Amino acid sequence: MSDGLRATARRFGVTDPQPWQLDAARAAVAGRDVVLVAPTGGGKSLVYQLAGLERDGWTLVVSPLLALQFDQMAHLEDAGVRAARLSSAEGVRRRREVLDAVTAGDLDVLLLAPEQLAGDAGDRLAEHPPSLVVVDEAHCVSEWGHDFRPDYLRLGHLVRRLGDAPVIAMTATAAPPVRDSIVDRLGLDDPVVVTTDLRRPNLRYAVVQVPDRDRQVQEVVDRVNDHPAGSAGIVYARTRRSAEEVAGALRDAGRDARHFHAGLSRRERDDVQRAYMDGEIDVLVATSAFGMGIDKADVRFVVHVEAPPSLDDYVQESGRAGRDGEPADVVLVHRPEDLSLGRFFAAGVPRRATVEKVLAAVRRDVASDDLPDETGMSRRAVTQVLNLVDLADEPTVAAVRARAEARRRLERSRVDLVREYAGSSRCRTSVLLGYLGQPVDPCGCCDNCVAGVAGDEVVDDELGAATIEHPEFGRGTVVETEEDRVTVLFEEAGYKTLLRDIVVDRGLVTDA
Repeated sequence: MSDGLRATARRFGVTDPQPWQLDAARAAVAGRDVVLVAPTGGGKSLVYQLAGLERDGWTLVVSPLLALQFDQMAHLEDAGVRAARLSSAEGVRRRREVLDAVTAGDLDVLLLAPEQLAGDAGDRLAEHPPSLVVVDEAHCVSEWGHDFRPDYLRLGHLVRRLGDAPVIAMTATAAPPVRDSIVDRLGLDDPVVVTTDLRRPNLRYAVVQVPDRDRQVQEVVDRVNDHPAGSAGIVYARTRRSAEEVAGALRDAGRDARHFHAGLSRRERDDVQRAYMDGEIDVLVATSAFGMGIDKADVRFVVHVEAPPSLDDYVQESGRAGRDGEPADVVLVHRPEDLSLGRFFAAGVPRRATVEKVLAAVRRDVASDDLPDETGMSRRAVTQVLNLVDLADEPTVAAVRARAEARRRLERSRVDLVREYAGSSRCRTSVLLGYLGQPVDPCGCCDNCVAGVAGDEVVDDELGAATIEHPEFGRGTVVETEEDRVTVLFEEAGYKTLLRDIVVDRGLVTDA
C-alpha cells in the first residue's frame, strides 16, 4: 500500500511523503478513525488526499472558513482531483449542481462548513454517504479548544448520520486533554493517534515588554525594519483600531504595509489578501481574522503587537512564519495591560432571565429557528444558551450558567499562561511545545537561549498526561511538566500551575 500511496503523492507534487503522513493515510485506508496533530503548514492535507483517493467513493472535508476551503479546492483541482464546495457563497443553482455531482459519482472531494450538514444538504449527502470524512481544525469541536466553534458542537452527530466512514480529525494545536475531547465529541472509535514532531527549528522566538503604547508601536516598527524592504511579514494586533494604527506607523516609516480585519468589506479583504499573497505589499497588519488556511511560504517574520489570548493562538499564528524552512523571527511585543485586554475578551455568562426564557421555549418544543422571535432575543444570544445547554450536565438554569462560568475561567486561565510565557526565562520553544504535550530540548536560538538564561530543564516523566484530583479544582489532566512544577487543565477551573512536590506528596495523581 505504501508504494501506492507514494505514487498518489506524486500527483500532489510530493515525491517523498513523511512516514507520519503514510502511517495516518494507511490507517484511514484500512477503515480506522485517525486523530492527526501536525504543525501549521506541515502537510496534514496530504494525508486525507492520499487516503481519499485510495478508498472507493468520495471524501467529505469539513472546514471552518471559506478561504481555507477555496485554497484547498484549488490545490485539489491542480492535481486533477474533482473537487467542489458547498457554502454561503454558492447560489441555489450551484448548490444543486454540486449535490447532483455527488449523487452521480462525479465528485472526488466535497468541502463544506459544519452548518451545511445540518440542513437539506446533509439529508442529500446521507443518501450517498462518503467513504472518508475529514474534520479540519478539529480543535474547534472541543469545548476546551482555544477556538471552540458552536457550529462544531453537533458535528459528531451530523457526521454519523452519513454512515460509518472512517474519520480523520486534523489539528495543529491540541494539548492531550483537547485530543481526548475531540475523540469524545466526534464519537471516534479507538482512533489511531498520530502526533508529529511539532518543532520548527527555523523559528527564532523572542519577547519584548514595553512600558507604554508609543514604545510598543515603535518597537514593532523597529522589529519589522530589522528585515529589508521586500521581506514578507505579518503583524498581528488584537483590535481593528490597533491594526490600523500600526499599519499607519509602518507606512510612515517607509514600509509597504496594509491592514486587514473583519471590519473591511469582503471585496476589500479579498483585495488586501491577494496583494499580500502576490507580493505586491510586504507587511500585513491583521487581526485574527487573517491567517487560517493561508499558505505563504516566504514569511520572514511574525510580530504580535499585544499579547494573544492563548498560547494555542500564538503557536498557530506564529507558525505562519518560515514555512519554506528558512530562518524566521517570531516576536511578541507587549505591555502588562495587554493581558488585562485578554481578560476583557473572555466569554460572558448569560443572565439568569435570558437562560430561563430559552429553556422555557425549548420545553414548549419551539423550533430552534423560531427561538429568537419567541424570546425577543438576538440569534447570537439564543445560540449561546443552546450550546451551553448541550454542554451542561442537565438543562437547568443553574447548570447552564455553571458551564458558562467554567468556560470563562478556562479562557482567563489561558491568559495567565500567556503571562507566564511572556515573563519566563525558560526556552521559548520548550514552553510552547511542552504546553502542547511534547517536551523538547532547548532550541538554542530563542532570546532566552541566546542570552544564556534558559537551562536544561526538559522533563519527560511519569506525571506527563497524568490525571489529577485536586481538593479545590477537581479533576484535571497534566499538560506540561517542569522540574519543580506542573501545568494542569482542570475540567472546571481551567489551567493551573501546581508545585510538583505538592502533587506528589499529597497523592493527587489518580489511576483514572
